[in-house]
Amino acid sequence: MDKPKFESLGLSPEVLKAVAALGFEEASPIQAAAIPPMLLGRDVVGQSQTGSGKTAAFGIPAIERCDPKSKGVQVLVLCPTRELATQVSEEMHKLSAFKPGMRAVPIYGGASYERQFFELKKGVQIVIGTPGRVMDHMERGTLKLDTIRMVVLDEADRMLDMGFRDDIEHILKATPSERQTVFFSATVSKQIRDLIGRHSRSPESVKIEQKHLTVPSIEQWYYETPPRAKTDALLRLVDYHGYKLGIIFCNTQRMVDELADTLIGQGFSADRLHGGIAQAQRTRVMNKFKKAEFEFLVATDVAARGIDVDDLELVVNYDLPYDAEDYVHRIGRTGRAGKRGIAVTFVSGRELYKLQFIERFTRSKIRRGTLPTVGEVEEKRADVMLDRVRGVLNDEKIKPPTQVVDRLLEEGFDSIAIAASLLHLMASESTSRATATAQDAEPRGKRSDQSEGRSERPVAPRREAEEEPQLRPASRGMQWVRVSLGRRARVSPRDIVALLEEGLKIPARSVGIIDLATEASFAQVPADYLADLVGRPHTMDTAVGRVEISLVSGETREHVEDRRDRRDTRPARRPRRE
Repeated sequence: MDKPKFESLGLSPEVLKAVAALGFEEASPIQAAAIPPMLLGRDVVGQSQTGSGKTAAFGIPAIERCDPKSKGVQVLVLCPTRELATQVSEEMHKLSAFKPGMRAVPIYGGASYERQFFELKKGVQIVIGTPGRVMDHMERGTLKLDTIRMVVLDEADRMLDMGFRDDIEHILKATPSERQTVFFSATVSKQIRDLIGRHSRSPESVKIEQKHLTVPSIEQWYYETPPRAKTDALLRLVDYHGYKLGIIFCNTQRMVDELADTLIGQGFSADRLHGGIAQAQRTRVMNKFKKAEFEFLVATDVAARGIDVDDLELVVNYDLPYDAEDYVHRIGRTGRAGKRGIAVTFVSGRELYKLQFIERFTRSKIRRGTLPTVGEVEEKRADVMLDRVRGVLNDEKIKPPTQVVDRLLEEGFDSIAIAASLLHLMASESTSRATATAQDAEPRGKRSDQSEGRSERPVAPRREAEEEPQLRPASRGMQWVRVSLGRRARVSPRDIVALLEEGLKIPARSVGIIDLATEASFAQVPADYLADLVGRPHTMDTAVGRVEISLVSGETREHVEDRRDRRDTRPARRPRRE
C-alpha cells in the first residue's frame, strides 16, 4: 500500500517547506494516521514502536496548533529520559524552522537551571521535559501551565515503568481541563488505560497493525556505529569484502545527495535516486543500474521501487527505515534467484531497540558484525593481489613477458623493488575509477544525469602540456593541495586519498574533490591539516619513487591561516577541539 504524501495531510506551507528541507518524501504509517485527528484537536492514543516516526507524528500537529505571537507555553511534551527530550527538541526545531517566532526548549535533570530559567523567561511555545524537572520548575514558579493547549506523553509506558506516575498525575492536573491530550506508547497496559480514562476525552485510538513478514534467505548483519562514522564504516566494508553492485538506502533526499557525492569523491562509480530527480533522469539511472554500468545506487525508498536486479550483491540500510515492512522490502532486493545476498544495517544508540523489533517482526536473526580495521582492509587488498599474481605464475598457458624485467635488472634496479613497483601499478589499475574524475569536475550543485561506466572506462584525456588545471575556488574551510603523481603514473583518486592519509594524516572521509591531471593530482583537504606544508612541501618515498605534496601555487601562510581562523571563529559554532 502506498504511503500518503505530506501534502495530502492538510499542513501549512511553512511546515511543508520544513518537511521538504529535511528531505522526507512520504508520511510513515503512524504519521498518516495520527496527524489528521490531532490537527482537528482530538485526543489521541497512538501505539507505535520506537523509531516509527512518531516524533513528527505529534510534533507537526503541535507546531501547527501553536500561536507564534503568544509567548506562553502552549504545548508540553513529557519524555522519560533526557536523551529522548533532547532528540524531540531537535526535531521540533527542524520542523518549525520556517515558522517565525516559534521556540521549543528542552528541560531535564542534570542540566543548568540558570540556562533553563533564561530560556523560559524569554518566552517559549513548546516545552519538552522529563517529569521530575518539569515539577521542579512548576514549584519554583518558572514554568506556568495555565496556557497549555496540548500535552503529549511520549513513551508513556516507559515513564510509568520508571515510577513517574504520581508526577504525571500532578502535572496533568495543573493544566487546563479543555486541553488536548495525546499518548504515545509501544504498549497499552492497564495502568496506561487508567491514566487515559482519567485525563482524556473520547480519545481516538491510532494503532499501526503490523503483519509478520518472512525474509528471504539473506545474510543479515548490523554494525553499531556513530552517525558521523557511517561513511567510513561503509567504505571499509566495501573495500574489505570487494562488493561490486549494491543499493544503499537513506531516509532523506539530502542524505542521498551527500552520500552519493562522497562515494564519487572517494573514487567509486555511483549514482542517486530520489523523488526530487526528474522522472526521465530517474528512468535513465535505473536502466543503467540494471545493466551494472555503475557500482552503487544511493536511493530513498520511494525512488527505488520497481528496481529488479538479479546480480545485486549488497543492500545497505545506511539509515534504518521507519518501519519493519520497509526493511523487508529493502533487503528483499538482494539474494534473488538462489544467489548469495548480503544485507547490512548501521545503527546507533536507541536504534538498537528498533532493530530488535524488526527481528521479532521478520522472525529472522540479524547478526552483529565487527568492522574491519584499516590494517585488515590493507591486508585483504594485498591477499587479493597476491592471488592474482599466483594465478599467473601457476598458469602454464600464460607466458609473462620478461623482457621488461630483464631490462630493469640490467639497469641496476633491485628485483624486490621492481616487483613492488609492478604490484603498485597493478593495484592502481585494478582500483582505478574514472567516474570520480569526470563527475568531480562538475560544480557541486550540478547533477550529472549520466553515470559513467565501471572502472575499465578510460578517462577523457587532458592536453599533455597541462600541468595545473583551472581549479574552482575551494569550499569553506578547505584548501587545494598538489600531489606530484598524475594520470601518467596511472594513479586513481583512491590512491591520492591513501597518500594524503599516510603523508598528512588526513582522514580519508575528510578529503574532498579530487582532480587528476597528466603529471599531478589536486585535492581539496581541510585547512587544519596544512600547517606543515606552509613554506615547504611534504615528501614521502613510495613504490613508484618520491612523491611531493604541496600547497597549490599562490597560497601563502596568510591564506591558510585566514581560512582556518574565519571558520573557527564563526559565532554560531562551538570552538573546535584541537
